[in-house]
Amino acid sequence: MNFKGYRRPDGRAGIRNHILILPCSLCASETARFTASLVPGAVYIPNQGGCAIVKKDFEMTLEVLSGYAANPNVYGTVVIGNTCEQVQAHLLVEKIKEKTNKPVESVVIRDVGGTIKAVEIAARYATQMSRDASKLVKEDIDISELIMATECGGSDPTSGLAANPVVGKVSDRLVDIGATVILSETSELVGTEDILAPRCKDKETAERLLHIIKRNEEHFERAGEFLRFGNPSTGNKEGGLTTLEEKSLGCIHKAGERTIMDVFDYGQMVTSKGLVVMDTPGQDIASIAAMVAGGAQIVIFTTGRGTPTGNGLVPVIKVTGNSETAKLMADNIDFDASPVLTEGKETDELGGELFDLMMRVVNGEKSKAEALGFNDVSMARECNFC
Repeated sequence: MNFKGYRRPDGRAGIRNHILILPCSLCASETARFTASLVPGAVYIPNQGGCAIVKKDFEMTLEVLSGYAANPNVYGTVVIGNTCEQVQAHLLVEKIKEKTNKPVESVVIRDVGGTIKAVEIAARYATQMSRDASKLVKEDIDISELIMATECGGSDPTSGLAANPVVGKVSDRLVDIGATVILSETSELVGTEDILAPRCKDKETAERLLHIIKRNEEHFERAGEFLRFGNPSTGNKEGGLTTLEEKSLGCIHKAGERTIMDVFDYGQMVTSKGLVVMDTPGQDIASIAAMVAGGAQIVIFTTGRGTPTGNGLVPVIKVTGNSETAKLMADNIDFDASPVLTEGKETDELGGELFDLMMRVVNGEKSKAEALGFNDVSMARECNFC
């Protein structure tokens, strides 16, 4: 099975052809936004970090920002720095070049005379990239090169009963034909250890999975906080979920039934085929950001209560198992899986329909969040600002 995609010089394949305007820090973000608004096909990624951060957060920020640039949906990147931040433009460019040989340019606001001059230079770089990107012709790409991220947010009981099992059918089908699927949200793996660990390919992978779950809980304990204060969230509880473990048991259905082949750190480039796990937080936008940095070209996002979230680099397909949410948030929901509950339809049947929708989006059809231009970005942190 093939999809139509853009072959990159680093060998990977994208389903979109974006020019990325990438700020090194919050202080450069408005200049990046201004630049992106001037160039058709350019996408600006907001960055609230990059400065006043501890070493672990510095390394995490570099990993994620460079991962955005390396994402296969990106043709080329213009990095914009301010001068005084910790994530310096030249450091970010070096990190990007470690991951990919795609086009990359940089501008430092202070060095060129301020914002207006920086925008002028950056827009010229981006315009040339846009022209070059327009010359690319889509080609047939084997489905094994697809990386699909899975996410759930605003969950309710219908997520675990309908939406997530339907996504699980898509996940299994993709894995069976050689593609990669990412299961995320470590805090929502709590309570499922005895189910997931036996599904790992070997003892080492199982130990790694158990380690990230334990580490996640210990992180809150060190801060003197309680994980379950914020998870399940208020909306989860209003929807009918009562405990984190209950939520987790519904969450993991997105991963289908296949073997877990690998476990990756937050934002780390995904290099394994099949079903993998990425250590991400329960906050949806920060979780998606990490998987995009890891190389996912598309996201399937289940929601019971409803959420409009989208990402500027990858299409996000919204799936609900709640028939009321499907009606109330028709502007945002791409696929209604509620007939599993309301009409007795089989998850296999709806999984096939969702797979077909996913393939149409892979081949160019816009998801609703993509058509609305939603570009939500957040990044996990180890510590407070310095």
